[in-house]
Amino acid sequence: MIINVVIFVAQQTPGIGEYIHAFFALYPIQSGVGIFPADPYQFYPWQFISYMFMHGGIGHIFFNLFALWIFGVAIENTWGTKTFVKYYFFTGIGAAILHMAINIGADPVMTAAGPYFIPTVGASGAVFGILLAFGMMFPNREIYFLLIPFPIKAKYFVIMYGCFELFMGISSLQTGIAHFAHLGGMLAGFILIRAWKLPTNLY
Repeated sequence: MIINVVIFVAQQTPGIGEYIHAFFALYPIQSGVGIFPADPYQFYPWQFISYMFMHGGIGHIFFNLFALWIFGVAIENTWGTKTFVKYYFFTGIGAAILHMAINIGADPVMTAAGPYFIPTVGASGAVFGILLAFGMMFPNREIYFLLIPFPIKAKYFVIMYGCFELFMGISSLQTGIAHFAHLGGMLAGFILIRAWKLPTNLY
């Protein structure tokens, strides 16, 4: 969480912010594979990790870190920090891979300076992996969600949210949100929980 905040502040700093956006946001493969440091606004392998620590605005980082804190604390206390951190990074990478695979044929946005591929930023993919883990570990724990006037069990909340992300991802709605990255984080999380035989149904 601290790293996210530090990088977000750096993003707002003139000069530094532009550099961070140019080289560390996640650009699609079709933008070209850059040869550092001559090719900004193109894909580099490290972006699979660096994009997770960048955000598009104060609301974006607030809700991601709030969800990470709310759902992540109980998971880290159960798994331990080492397993939690590995899970977080792997789900974030899985989110990026699915998002890029789905959008491999996306066209660039035409600007006065030429074609521009819109990059992806944010911890949302990894956070959705955390949300999936919480639902599997504590399926019957009740969650109070702002838009629902009554408590809902974690397992139903995760299922509903996953279905919503799938609907938004396959619909023609252009929301500017990487819905398949969210689904990729959940899918990667499910695979890791099963492969690592992590505890589920604790409450």
